[in-house]
Amino acid sequence: MAEFMDGLKRDIYCAEVTEKMIGKQITVTGWAAKRRDFGGLIFIDLRDRSGLLQIVFDASKSGADFAKAENIRSEYVLAVKGVLRSRSPDTVNPKLKTGSVELLGTTLKILAESDTPPFALDDSASVNEAVKLKYRYLDLRTPYLQERVAVRHNVTKAARDYLSDEGFLEIETPFLGKSTPEGARDYLVPSRVHEGSFYALPQSPQLYKQILMISGFDRYYQIARCFRDEDLRANRQPEFTQIDLEMSFVEDESDVMSVAEGLIAKIYKAVKGESVPKKIRRFTYAEAMNRFGSDKPDTRFGLELCDISDIATSCGFQVFEGAVKNGGSVRLINAKGFGKSDNPILSRRDIDALTDFVRTYRAKGLAWIAMKDDGVQSVITKFMTPQTVDAILKRANAETGDVLFFCADKNDVVFASLGALRLHLGELGGLIDRDKTDMLWVTDFPLFEYSQEEKRFVAVHHPFTAPKNEDIPLLESGELAPVRSKAYDFVINGQEAGGGSIRIHSRGLQKKVFNALGFSDKQVEERFGFFINAFNYGAPPHGGLAFGLDRLVMLLTDTDNIKDVIAFPKVQNASDLMTQAPAPVDEKQLRELRIKTGERGT
Repeated sequence: MAEFMDGLKRDIYCAEVTEKMIGKQITVTGWAAKRRDFGGLIFIDLRDRSGLLQIVFDASKSGADFAKAENIRSEYVLAVKGVLRSRSPDTVNPKLKTGSVELLGTTLKILAESDTPPFALDDSASVNEAVKLKYRYLDLRTPYLQERVAVRHNVTKAARDYLSDEGFLEIETPFLGKSTPEGARDYLVPSRVHEGSFYALPQSPQLYKQILMISGFDRYYQIARCFRDEDLRANRQPEFTQIDLEMSFVEDESDVMSVAEGLIAKIYKAVKGESVPKKIRRFTYAEAMNRFGSDKPDTRFGLELCDISDIATSCGFQVFEGAVKNGGSVRLINAKGFGKSDNPILSRRDIDALTDFVRTYRAKGLAWIAMKDDGVQSVITKFMTPQTVDAILKRANAETGDVLFFCADKNDVVFASLGALRLHLGELGGLIDRDKTDMLWVTDFPLFEYSQEEKRFVAVHHPFTAPKNEDIPLLESGELAPVRSKAYDFVINGQEAGGGSIRIHSRGLQKKVFNALGFSDKQVEERFGFFINAFNYGAPPHGGLAFGLDRLVMLLTDTDNIKDVIAFPKVQNASDLMTQAPAPVDEKQLRELRIKTGERGT
């Protein structure tokens, strides 16, 4: 039977007791993680958010409450009063923070009983994820998740402390706003009062934080909740959190980037006790793509891309020549030493399987050359002269034991395919230094990219990103592809941890960008009228950045599963297995909103 605490209040968390407290009477509370009955002795591992403490009930010393201890089962909620004592030398547990002490229980209150849990919490790593998410409140009791949720708190606290010290004000922005389609799909919320009209949940606070700059607040930040109704991929959630900031009277990207570097330094020092480099390396977008095939390069290992398009132009191999003639390129990766005869990382079967791997990234195929002890092995060299083959091998710095992989196609396909292949080979070869924290900036992103689906140019980031000053004439001439932006991404260990840009603050320039994106004046007014009108009353130069809090905590806690750092995550189809959301609602609620449900498309 559950009991009240009756004045039995906790003195200290379980794992915070120390040998200095031996002989003192204390009260602890928590859940029974494990129970062991040795007749006249009952041992309970009591767990709270700090960790474990061993409780012992002795039939000769614990009095009437020993009988209560016999009824304890896994996950019962307990309050225990007793005297802290040393464990005997042969029972000390060096793996446990409190492994040298135990609490001799004298008073026991069973505050709540528990059914048998659907899985053992000390073996949750082997439990099916769907089961753990259904009983998320149990999984959250495990030290693994408790530690990561605590790190998340420490990250946000460090961010708030740093940004407040830097003169930023924490300002909330609305969840219920206007749908401004340009990017991912909005989550829509029907209005009961305004029939036929909808709010949209924010994909980011972008427009509001820029309006705050126009409002004169100068420096804003927010731990911002964001929502995107899109098909989920690995480590994507329909709702996520950003450490969002914006600052006025900046035109140079370095002004924002230096603040962001200070923020990251503060977080890493507070959470991991590590110092970050005082000068973070910077790569332009073009350099990152040409060298690593990615705008979020992992530079903890080599295997950089090598461009041989100039050699391929007249190499005799039609696939290579055709790619260059059609405006694409031919590039390779030298998997150095992967084909050594004495200990190859890649067998012939492995090499052939990589063709299917790159097809995922729209590559039509993957050519290769293996450097064997007895010469070159390949099916493509027969189309080339020995001089051409030698030129390729020299460009690639090829040696015996190397395997060269080639991709020939449009640049976006080549970069996507070889960029992914590079990471895959890095994993296969054990080349990635997991003990190293690799931080860098990528700058000078394209302002526009051509969408084959929409048959027009779209904004790479968003339509309020400023172009590089020297590229504005290209914008005015209608030559959009080469226009670069004042955008920047912060990359940690090959993952985009944050990004931002200097914003457009000129009415005239903003209109040119909208026109370039194909928006009519009417469309601009309908979608962004309230925002554009604010520019009529004096907009300061401004820029900002947002770090993905979920991604940042993942990197800090060395997990590759975003669900590990969110207390109540969604699964791949955006549903919550614990609450069973989304779910149908009462017909009365639908009538109030004047909504009628039906089959899709009707």
